[in-house]
Parts: sequence; C-alpha cells; structure tokens
Amino acid sequence: MDMPDTGEYEASNIVVLEGPQGIRKRPAMYIGSTSSQGVLHLLFEVVDNAVDEALAGFCKNIIISISQNGDGNTAEVSDDGRGIPVEIMPKYNKNALEIIMTTLHKGAKFNNDTYKVSGGLHGVGLTVVNALSEFTYVKVKKHGKIYEQKFSRGIPTSKLEIIGESQESGTTILFKPDKEIFKTAVFDSTRLKERLTYTTFLNPGLKIILKDDRFEQPEEITYFSENGLKDFIVFLNKSTTPITKIIHGKKTEGPMTLEYSLQYNTTYEEKLESFVNSIKTTDGGTHVVGFHSALTRALVNYVSKNKQFSKTEIKITGDDVREGLSAVLSIMMQNPEFEGQTKEKLGNSQIKTFVETEVYSLFSRYLEENPQDAKAILEKAISAANARESARKARELSRKRSILESTVLPGKLADCIIDDPTKTEIFIVEGESAGGSSKMGRDKNTQAILPLRGKILNVEKASYEKIFDNTEIKSMITAFGTGIKETFNLEGARYHKIIIMTDADVDGSHIRTLLLTFFYRYMRKLIEAGYIYIAQPPLYRVKIGKEEKYVFSDEELNQIRTGTDKEAETQRYKGLGEMNPEQLWETTMNPDIRLLKQVQIKDAQTADGLFTVLMGVDPSQRRRYLHDHAEEVNFLDI
Repeated sequence: MDMPDTGEYEASNIVVLEGPQGIRKRPAMYIGSTSSQGVLHLLFEVVDNAVDEALAGFCKNIIISISQNGDGNTAEVSDDGRGIPVEIMPKYNKNALEIIMTTLHKGAKFNNDTYKVSGGLHGVGLTVVNALSEFTYVKVKKHGKIYEQKFSRGIPTSKLEIIGESQESGTTILFKPDKEIFKTAVFDSTRLKERLTYTTFLNPGLKIILKDDRFEQPEEITYFSENGLKDFIVFLNKSTTPITKIIHGKKTEGPMTLEYSLQYNTTYEEKLESFVNSIKTTDGGTHVVGFHSALTRALVNYVSKNKQFSKTEIKITGDDVREGLSAVLSIMMQNPEFEGQTKEKLGNSQIKTFVETEVYSLFSRYLEENPQDAKAILEKAISAANARESARKARELSRKRSILESTVLPGKLADCIIDDPTKTEIFIVEGESAGGSSKMGRDKNTQAILPLRGKILNVEKASYEKIFDNTEIKSMITAFGTGIKETFNLEGARYHKIIIMTDADVDGSHIRTLLLTFFYRYMRKLIEAGYIYIAQPPLYRVKIGKEEKYVFSDEELNQIRTGTDKEAETQRYKGLGEMNPEQLWETTMNPDIRLLKQVQIKDAQTADGLFTVLMGVDPSQRRRYLHDHAEEVNFLDI
C-alpha cells in the first residue's frame, strides 16, 4: 500500500506568530467567536477593567459612549480610577501602557497587592481588544498630566505623548472592532444594557452612564444601585408575587467573600444569577453547586425538626426547594479558575465547601428566626414535591402509551422524504384548511407539515399531567424527537428549522404566543440553538391593472398606493386558508424568497417576566400590564 506524500516536516515549516498576529489568526481562542457576541466581548473586557478599579475602591464613575463610525461602531470607555501606569519599564525599554496594550500575560492582576480581587485574570484583555480593533486610542490622566498613545490592529502608531494637564485620574479607551475580523462590527444594545444593569447591582455605589447615539433618538441611561443584591432581587421579581421577605447573607473568610440574596415567589421557575468578581458565570460552577446543596440541606433539616412538616411522606429534593426561587449569588475571591477565557463556569473546588458551609449556616438561622417565611417556603417545596410525584406518574403513564418513546409519528404529520435534520424543516400550521394548502404547496423533500387543531394548552397555567395529556402537545413532542424538560435531548431533533405559521390576526398571534410559551418553558434549548422561526405570510394581495403583488406590511401598502395613479385593488388576507397552495408556496414557504424571523433569547430575564405576566395565573398583573402599555398598540384586529 502506497503511503501518501505528506511533504517534508522540518524546522523551516514552523511558523511563529508574534505580537498581535497570533490573536488575529485565532481570535475565537480569546473571545469565543467573531460574531456579534465577540464584538461585545471586546467592550466587556474594557468595562471589566474599569469595574476592577471600582472593586479596588478607586473608581466611582464609568462612562460608555457608543457611536456609528463608517461601516462599524466605536466604543469609548472612560473611568475615574487610578489610570493605567505610564512609566518606563527598564527590562523592556518601553512604557507600561504600551506593554499592557501589546503583550499577552502581563498586568497587575498576577499578584494580590494592586488588586485583591478582579475579573481580569489572564493578562490578555486589553491586548486582545487592541489586536482585534481597527484602531485603539488610550488616554491616561495621572501625575497631573494627560498621556495619550495610539494603536492600530495591535501595533503602536504613535509614541506615548503628554497632551495636557489634569489634576484628575483615570483611563479612557476608544476603539473600533475590526471588520477584517468580525462578521459584524456592531455592539448589541440589548445584551450590553443587561450586563450594565447587573454590574451596578453587584457594585453598589458605582455609577455607569451609557451614551448611545446610533439611533434617531440618542439614548443616555444611568445605571446605579444603592442596595446592591437586594435591589437585584427586586429587579428579578418585578413581574412576580413574592411569598417571603428578601433573605440576605454575607460572609468574609480570609480573601474570600460570599454574598447572596434570595426571595421566593408564586412562580414555578428558578431564577439564579451567579457571579465571581462581578463576572457572570452563565454555566454556574462550584459556587452554584455549593449554594444549591446548602439550601436543600437547610430545608430538609428544618422539616425533620418541625412536627408539622415531618410527617411529609414525599421526600423533598433540590428541584422542589428551588421552585419559585429568585436568587443572586456573588463571590469575591483571589485567583478564580474559570473554564476558558470567556469565564462562564467556575472550577475552584474549595469554593464549594466555603459556600455550602456558610449559606447553610446563614439560611438555617433565618428559617429558625422567621417561622412564617419558613412555613411559606416549605409549603411551596412540599407542593412542588407532590406535583413532581404526580408528574412522574404521568410520565410513566405516557411512556406506557408510547407518547415520548414511540417511533410512530402523529397521523396528521405530513413528513418530508429526506431524513437529514440539517436540511429539513417542519411548519407548525394553524388549522386544517391551512394545513391542507401547505401540504399541497410544500417541497415534499425537505418540508414537513404538522397542522394544529385550535389553540394549544397554556402551559404557564397547566399541570404536568395536563401537558402530557394534550393531543396537540403530544403530537409536537413526538414529531420533534427531542423530548421535553429533563428528558430533552437536542441531538434527537428531527428538524433544524421549526417554523410557526399562523394567521395574521389576533387568534394567530395568540396561538403563536402559546407555542412560544411552550417552547420557552419546556424546550428552551431549541430557541437557544436557533431552531425556532416565525413565518411571515403576506397581509395583502394588491392588484394594479394586470399586475399582482403580495404586501407584507401596512407601510409597504401605503407606498404602493401613493406610488401609482391607477386604482389598487386590495385583498386583506385574514387567514392562511384563503391562499391556494401555489400562493402559499410563493409567498411564505419558498426558501428562496420567503421572510422568516428567527426567535432569539437576547434578554432572558425580560422574556421570562413577560411570559409570567401575560400567560400566568395572576390576572391582576396581566390587567395592569395591558393598562400601562395600551397606548403602545398601533394595530388591533377586532
């Protein structure tokens, strides 16, 4: 057998990437991706450095200014901290600012003298921002002077210069993400606002001002919290009905500080926000494991000590304890070990024991001293345990009926021929009439159709048993192939596009909302993976002479009417069933020309609150929301 010719492998084949070249060659290693998420990561690196100055007690104000600059955005972050050092470092014969901006694995955060705790750990943050930016300008107020140095794509384009005098101190960094690196050099406003909101909750007394002039009406928002984590809990629970007071605890042991706030409410979901040195740990970590364990142990121990609860036959689990819990957990520590540069999961093993021990002690004492709150929490947990047991029985019954595990697809599903999920899509269609048209008009190779009969169950108010017993929901679960809740497995998805296709009226909007509520609560990973879409059928068919045109908005219709001297014959589509198969295909289903909206969770907290208010059990919250937002409605189909 002939071996393939691989060529020579000699020392001359080795490529050494120096300075910013390595970062620009493999940017995802440092910022996670080159999508909009990566662009925002650059801004967070700069902001986090300013926040570290606040954690050290030297910064009270941060100003962030975002502007449109040609084909991208620029961001300027200014703080009133101590200012980046500017002195010459003899070993390198360069000033400290230039070293910080151009050299990996350097900085004041490798020892514990300058910063006791910090979010920046690896000494790569500003170097990465500099390397991946078209330009970076740094101004430092220090020692009574104002210093400035300029860079482009990680390379200095000027020397450090004194450009003025000032008795203030601080750092200002202006940069523009490089279009050569990023798919879009635009800062995501929604995610930025979310980050700034919780940053000020975690750093009470710190004021952050966001100025964004990219819009027709420039925005200026001030973020400030006086009560820290307690304010955070109020924010998390603004759309819920609390059943306890806010429970707060704080403990310092050596270089580690634990602080948490929690409150129980009438909902069935857990909202836990966890942080280490003000950095959000999206995937949790050892501190979250310790926190969960402490809550469960404290409540189980309280049950065993109190006769009124000790006769409970069903064993309370951690899931029962966390139902209806809103909590914020913040850890300040030296040398945290994150999994990856994006810092989404804490790995320090010793922090689990510290958190579990202290939270157990603090929370146990609270339960003993506040029997009314303890009773409310335990009744909530026992109710959750009973519901869980009922759900378990319902699941067993469901499995016996082969609802989830059956390979027999729903009879009304018109499946596609190709079985490669990356190439197929399923339309969830409202009504049998529209279902018939879409079945006849579809591409049978790649498009499946699942018609729904009427409005599906509102899962926000329904028990697990009712959900498993609902015909329409069972059909979707079986068709998608992923299972739901704890049995969910994204790899089992039979389609990578699940398209909601409903009528363009109030009923259609209601059905779409019910479906989104189901996906959000029981199949959220489908949304997070980008698999859920909303079809955009036309609102009108306009005929001008012999020419026909489909129109998707009232604005477009008005433009057509004002742009012609002829009479425009207009048909308003109230339902998908009014279109024949050919019309449905060419307007709504043809991948080459159709309009689809991808459902995303950019602000999970806002989405969670809206689902609770609009679809939940408390009509007073829904009434109040509709009253407060009535003037925002610009179209109502009656």
